[in-house]
Amino acid sequence: MSAREAAARAQMSRFIMSIMPFADAASRDLPLLRLFRLSLFQVSVGITMVLLGGTLNRVMAIELGIPVSIIAVAMALPLVAAPARALIGHKSDTHRSYLGWRRVPYIWFGALIQFGGLAVMPFALLLISEGQAGKVVYGEAGMTLAFLMVGLGLHTVQTAGLALATDLAPAEKRPRVVAMLYTMLLVGMVLGAIVIGRLLSDFSTFRLIQVLQGSALLTITLTCIAIWKQEPRRRDIQPGNQAKEPFRAALKALRQQKGLDRLLVALAIGTAAFGMQDVLLEPYGGSVLHMAVGATTLLTALFAMGSLGGYFLSARLMGRGGNPYVVAGIGLMLGLPGFAAVIMAAPFGSVVVFSAGTAMIGFGSGLFAVSMLIAAMGMVGTGRGGLALGAWSAVQAVALGLAVAVGGFIRDAVMGLADAGWLGAAFQGPASGYSVVYLVEIVLVFGALASLGPLVKPRRIEPRAEPPARFGLADLPN
Repeated sequence: MSAREAAARAQMSRFIMSIMPFADAASRDLPLLRLFRLSLFQVSVGITMVLLGGTLNRVMAIELGIPVSIIAVAMALPLVAAPARALIGHKSDTHRSYLGWRRVPYIWFGALIQFGGLAVMPFALLLISEGQAGKVVYGEAGMTLAFLMVGLGLHTVQTAGLALATDLAPAEKRPRVVAMLYTMLLVGMVLGAIVIGRLLSDFSTFRLIQVLQGSALLTITLTCIAIWKQEPRRRDIQPGNQAKEPFRAALKALRQQKGLDRLLVALAIGTAAFGMQDVLLEPYGGSVLHMAVGATTLLTALFAMGSLGGYFLSARLMGRGGNPYVVAGIGLMLGLPGFAAVIMAAPFGSVVVFSAGTAMIGFGSGLFAVSMLIAAMGMVGTGRGGLALGAWSAVQAVALGLAVAVGGFIRDAVMGLADAGWLGAAFQGPASGYSVVYLVEIVLVFGALASLGPLVKPRRIEPRAEPPARFGLADLPN
């Protein structure tokens, strides 16, 4: 090869690296094509999250006529398994398989559990919607089991899958690998929302069964492709070394970190503020603005795209040495006009205003979530990163689950009181219950800002730390 050809190839390589997202995440042992194939498990998780957090709640509320309070509880059930992520990760660290694998068995069985939940779910929902005496209880039991299975499977697949990616990637590439995997999660959410929305544009119960069972088959297929020949088989695997520091002692030491308790309180309130409307977004569009199933499903894609924009902006600000508490506060404040726009969409009857508010809420939640995670990781000493991330995930999951359930109950309670005539003529209408929930979210935003304020003040008078050499969206929320 001549010097000119070598220079041309080097220039072409640099050009490809500059235009391909996360091309620098590849390494000799984990080339880009293999890394892309591994990331397909995140696409499957994204599709499942669209079904749980977007499509199903609207279909259950509008087309099947299931009470929103029951829907809220159902949507909160998958979050019950989220605090178990730390235990799942620890078990996959220390697992010893006769086949020489640690992560693959957990990913595979998690995919099977998720598949079973999605396959059973439509029949349970149809039993509830029919409302026949003596059969509703079986439908509710089946729905509870289905949502729990999907939640447990989803968390198991994602936790063990991210751990496998960390095992395969070199230490210097791990931040970029984790960033790529989380970006693929959002890609799966956006594509899943678009495709599922188009499939359900002409809704029928038979089409719903087809979509849910087709999604079950697609998710397990993508997961199998993702893990095929990824983890090397080893004969020397031994149970992982136990931590020298007991869990309770490590947790106690972590809580002694100044400002961490307040940070977790702000995280819980802010997560509840942005998450309470998760179960109401698509039903609001359907019952108040009369949007079709396909159109409301696209709202999830719009929310995810707004969140992705928030993630990238937060990463850029953090890379320049920005204060994470200030960025988190900006994200909270951006939620205020977003919630106001959603409330005002009802009297204006405007889908455009509603969509703009949805995108702004997603953008603000992205800024808030990433900044709070960076702040939490910055408080942790050496050797407790996993514990801090586990505490962060547990607080976020519990706050989100409670907020989703409470939001559904508030909406149903307000609508019940309004129908009984206790709230006057101003509350007569399908938008009243939803509007009250969004007003509660605005109050929660101010509560989160008040909790965050004392953490911001000390950073203003202390010398600014040197900005990191690079921030690649690493360790984003799972």
